[in-house]
Amino acid sequence: MKTRKMMLIAMFVALCVAGSAFVSFPAGIARAYPIQHAINVIAAVLLGPGPALLIAFLTAIARILTGTGSLLAFPGGMFGALVAGLLYAKFGKIWLAAIGEIIGTGIIASFVAVPYAHILMGTDLAAFFFLPPFLVSSLSGALLGAVIARKLEKEKRILQIH
Repeated sequence: MKTRKMMLIAMFVALCVAGSAFVSFPAGIARAYPIQHAINVIAAVLLGPGPALLIAFLTAIARILTGTGSLLAFPGGMFGALVAGLLYAKFGKIWLAAIGEIIGTGIIASFVAVPYAHILMGTDLAAFFFLPPFLVSSLSGALLGAVIARKLEKEKRILQIH
């Protein structure tokens, strides 16, 4: 069972990294990477908050190392994955996982990005500069992720994840 879960974690990281190289669009001062947010929702539903957070963390590292992401990949992916996973674990509703992704990335991560960007990236942009692109990115990905997670949730027994 643990091997299957590790394999899914690795597969989701690979999908996020590959998806970020091919699927993105400009969203204000940042780029929107909806595949990351879709995978956050899917992983939250199928694997839970811890693995979803791990996937977002490993994806951020891989994207930074491959040049397909900035340091904003850490808060931009991790908060959404965590909140999505916690809401799904508590209530068992896919739509709440999607809302958690939007709240975690679109709102929480955009405020965390302000001091983070100042300390690590040397920029003094205010939160309202991060809020719109983070919201656009997380909204588009969360909707895609909710649709896919709904289909996959029905196959959870076949996948034998939990």
